[in-house]
Amino acid sequence: MSKFDLNKHTARLLLSEPFFASISRRIDKTASTAVPTAGVRLNKSTGYFEMLYNPEFFEGLPDVQKLGVLKHEFYHLILQHTTTRNPDPDGKVSKAWNVATDLSINSHLIGELPETGCIPSQKDSPFEDYPVGLSAEAYLKMIKDDPQFQPDKGDGDPSDGDGEMQGQGGGLPDTLDDHGDWTDGDGDDADANAVARERLRDMLDKASKEANQRGSWGSVSSEVRQEIQKFLNPSIDWRKMLRYFIKSSRKANKRSTIRRLNKRYPRIHSGHKVTRVANIAISIDQSGSVSDYMLAQFFSELNELSKLATFTVVPFDTEVDESKVFVWKKGQNRDWERVLSGGTCFDAPTRYVNQNNFDGHIVLTDMCAPKPIPSKCQRMWITDESGKAQQYFDTNEIVLAIKDAPRG
Repeated sequence: MSKFDLNKHTARLLLSEPFFASISRRIDKTASTAVPTAGVRLNKSTGYFEMLYNPEFFEGLPDVQKLGVLKHEFYHLILQHTTTRNPDPDGKVSKAWNVATDLSINSHLIGELPETGCIPSQKDSPFEDYPVGLSAEAYLKMIKDDPQFQPDKGDGDPSDGDGEMQGQGGGLPDTLDDHGDWTDGDGDDADANAVARERLRDMLDKASKEANQRGSWGSVSSEVRQEIQKFLNPSIDWRKMLRYFIKSSRKANKRSTIRRLNKRYPRIHSGHKVTRVANIAISIDQSGSVSDYMLAQFFSELNELSKLATFTVVPFDTEVDESKVFVWKKGQNRDWERVLSGGTCFDAPTRYVNQNNFDGHIVLTDMCAPKPIPSKCQRMWITDESGKAQQYFDTNEIVLAIKDAPRG
């Protein structure tokens, strides 16, 4: 395998593209011969996006095309093609949809890519009569209505197998990159994709702010910027985020039980059964900067969360008083209470959670404190809109915003 390392070239390639440079810094790029060119996907085990690239393919490209392929992959993330945007009625990520997404993206990259058949208005291509600058959804409709891609008589459904539409002009051309790990956003993927969209929202928010601070978005068009702004300002279904977080943090623990004996050696070994346990810590910021209203709001949301799981509540300000830590059992309802009122230090609850081997950590806070020490388990932050906008530190961890509460 080629020794070409894309990570050593991205900073140089993206010097004039501050928005894409910010996206690039937040995505792992891994060399792989499993893809012929490149591809982006959601790694479901980590909840993070990653880019796979074939080093031999990249090594042979001139710089302008290396940059074009990078931007092509990042556009798939920016426009949410990799997760939940597939509009096909059958829910399947079809080849028609794959081609439509490439047509939409490549409208912004004409003259910047290696040879590909998926460029609108390109002479002597199947898409010569397709206009430039449409959305993936609009291109998908054109493809499905295009006679050259309709099935021949007797061929049955226009989407066979992987969804390739057949016709007198042959099948749809291959896409530039690999879309094999994209998901349709339904079933088991729904919660994972919902969390990924929040992580993507945070990534795009940071990249937008960096581009604005630089006074340049590089080659990002005004149409794409409008799409980004629409994505950055929705209502957040953060309860779905919490549900996924808890599910993804569960681990199987074995415990002895006399109800299920070991059938092979019933008199020697006790039986065991596997139980699924969500060992989650919820740290509640009780510092003086958190208003009573916000604190009451946090408790209200935890009453909702208690319908899903049992969890441990860790009140904190600059310290954790272990005498005030308690287990909130599933199905319980509690009134809010203030037990502390000092300053804020996120190291205190993180250290407590690390020492007590929790599987996941959710911090409810106004975000008014310096960056904490690393967490040994998955960590997520919940604040209000003001807290997210004014947070004291940058993080790749999920930060969810609920409706603004009056500040105390």
